[in-house]
Amino acid sequence: MSDVRNTRIVLASRPQGAPVPENFRLEQVPLPAPGPDEVLVRNRYLSLDPYMRGRMDDRRSYAPPVALDEVMEGRTVSEVVRSHAPGFKPGDLVLASGGWQTHAVLPAEQLTRRLDPSGPPLSTALGVFGMPGFTAYAGLHEIGKPQRGETLVVAAASGPVGATVGQLAKMHGARAVGIAGGPRKCAYLEEIGFDVALDHRAPDFAERLAEATPDGIDVYFENVGGKVFDAVLPRLNDFARIPVCGTIATYNARDEAFPGPDRLPALMGQILRQRLTFRGFIQRDFIALFPQFEREMTRWLAEGRIKYLEDVVEGLEQAPKAFIGLLQGHNFGKLLVQL
Repeated sequence: MSDVRNTRIVLASRPQGAPVPENFRLEQVPLPAPGPDEVLVRNRYLSLDPYMRGRMDDRRSYAPPVALDEVMEGRTVSEVVRSHAPGFKPGDLVLASGGWQTHAVLPAEQLTRRLDPSGPPLSTALGVFGMPGFTAYAGLHEIGKPQRGETLVVAAASGPVGATVGQLAKMHGARAVGIAGGPRKCAYLEEIGFDVALDHRAPDFAERLAEATPDGIDVYFENVGGKVFDAVLPRLNDFARIPVCGTIATYNARDEAFPGPDRLPALMGQILRQRLTFRGFIQRDFIALFPQFEREMTRWLAEGRIKYLEDVVEGLEQAPKAFIGLLQGHNFGKLLVQL
């Protein structure tokens, strides 16, 4: 392996607002050798996810930021090339945090999941059969708790989390209303079983949402924030549950970019009067549920009860452009880079 080099993308500078290509740098570096209890892996698929935008800022969050000149963080489907760790051998397929690079040396404890090549397609371990799918499953199971006859609304509904949320809600007997950007994405939501699909870009979006939820909203799975949340808020029923998974509409905003009146007192009053449940969560909060999710999602995928869509770009060098497009809503389905 001495003639093999690692191609990687590092964080060159911190964004001032929306990320730009200059925030990233493509490098080639020597390939390190694994030490004791470490493995060398070749990354086959890289997941691009909205949470990565937060890692680019040097601010307090639920996880440390990526340091300047360090490899951008990301989950990967990887193949073991060389192992100095018991239990792993060349050719093993694993889920790892390999980052934006072609190869990685990782402690064996960071290989979080073995992948079965005879099971669901490997790429789904980064989507519907992985973190995004589990995010939908856990957020509904623990917070949303949709009941038969209730109305659930989910934003960013054509993405891997939102699409899974809607399909799971239908399994619970709830009515599923999906919000997405553009006619093509809305048509896809109807294809996979949503009762209503709404385009948030429509000038009369708020009015259409009101028409689509005549009995109000019992569960709102929040992935977006911004004007979508503004339209949802008046439609919430008493005792509505709001799992807060993401607020992508504000990820690129700087702290000083929120002018206008302070609406927090009105929101707090509504939470009190209507006994609303807002809960932010990270999927690993509910990791004890993962074995149950893995069993059930394996069956649902095999039976065709859960459908999914992947948006795959070729080549590591395309990752920055694809990621910037993700934050602008350009992707259609789970965004992956095939390496």
